[in-house]
Amino acid sequence: MIVKFNGKKLKSIRKQRKLSQEKLAEKADLGDRYIRALESGEKRNPSAVLLFRVSIVLEVPMEELMESEKEAL
Repeated sequence: MIVKFNGKKLKSIRKQRKLSQEKLAEKADLGDRYIRALESGEKRNPSAVLLFRVSIVLEVPMEELMESEKEAL
């Protein structure tokens, strides 16, 4: 099984929490351009540390920001 970051999930959860990209970035100590890049799929592999900081701000487990798919055999 392969687990990957999902920018669409990040965007959805951020909007549910009524946070702007700028506010999320500020609270997670990241740049708002980086949040935009994650949500748009431009950046697809954030470090575990950055993902953890974002998940803390959004008050969700890191797994909520991920998706899994089966590996081709």
